[in-house]
Amino acid sequence: MATILAIETSCDETAVAIVNDRTILSSIVSSQIATHQPYGGVVPEVASRQHVELLNLAIAQALDSAQLTWSAIDGIAATCTPGLVGALLVGVTAAKTLAIVHQKPFLGVHHLEGHIYASYLSSPDLEPPFVCLLVSGGHTSLILVKACGDYETVGQTRDDAAGEAFDKVARLMNLGYPGGPILDRLAKKGNPKAFLLPEGQISLPKGGFHRYDSSFSGLKTAVLRLTQKLQLESPHLPVEDLAASFQATVAKGLTKRAIACALDYGLGTIAVGGGVAANSGLRQHLQAAAAHHNLRVLFPPLEFCTDNAAMIACAAAEHFNQGERSPLTLGVLSRMPIANVKQLYT
Repeated sequence: MATILAIETSCDETAVAIVNDRTILSSIVSSQIATHQPYGGVVPEVASRQHVELLNLAIAQALDSAQLTWSAIDGIAATCTPGLVGALLVGVTAAKTLAIVHQKPFLGVHHLEGHIYASYLSSPDLEPPFVCLLVSGGHTSLILVKACGDYETVGQTRDDAAGEAFDKVARLMNLGYPGGPILDRLAKKGNPKAFLLPEGQISLPKGGFHRYDSSFSGLKTAVLRLTQKLQLESPHLPVEDLAASFQATVAKGLTKRAIACALDYGLGTIAVGGGVAANSGLRQHLQAAAAHHNLRVLFPPLEFCTDNAAMIACAAAEHFNQGERSPLTLGVLSRMPIANVKQLYT
């Protein structure tokens, strides 16, 4: 049993959590959405400065909420890849400093592995092997989870990530940022069959179709052209029907690929992680399809779909229990394949 304090600063959430294996003792998340809304997206330098301002308070709040002192902490972890380099540096530097001051082991954690472990927090009985559908603002992947630290990406987006597509479609409809929650809210009032939109297919050099990969560029362009056409016909866009049609198309495409992957590899469980895992349309489509094929599908609670430190601590705890540690010389990387997770530990 390991009690880990973890820091997550890979993008625009300043998060600190304390987890005992798969049990959350405290979880603090300070969002920067309001700060970045005027820019229509995350400004890296602004995000880094916000992390510096908020992190010490978040650490103190996490310890206070868990009613623990440093003597009860077995290890200190931080997200070290992938993400915004400046933002990652804030969290990793803080974690290393705390590790030195309090003489604790340090663990660097891969952000995507954290999203996989979000499902362990809500379903402690979960064990590999299973398929993880990881859908966020920066990633859309299908990952075979074979064991802790043993991952194989078998499907990914060829262009925009799902969350990025939501943001861009919301922007072209002048709905604001972040686009995912706005479109989800509007879609609940709209008709998902109002407009026929292309799901997106991947053509390989030999003319084949990769059934696990995704593409959202064609769908995004189709929504743009449809919006332009509708604006010529009327000054009032049917935003609810557009949102519902777009969301249903994305959800169907992701569901089709996740189900095919699970069936092809003979795996009975699909765990979903990332910010888009909070989308109601995806939840409904995937749960219905999984039930039809007698598959188990796991969605984390909404607060653990978006970036948080509890999932990072949970992943770190398992590596800690396996005797793995990270060197204090470990740096940060904006990108790193999840297959290379073992390189973070000695």
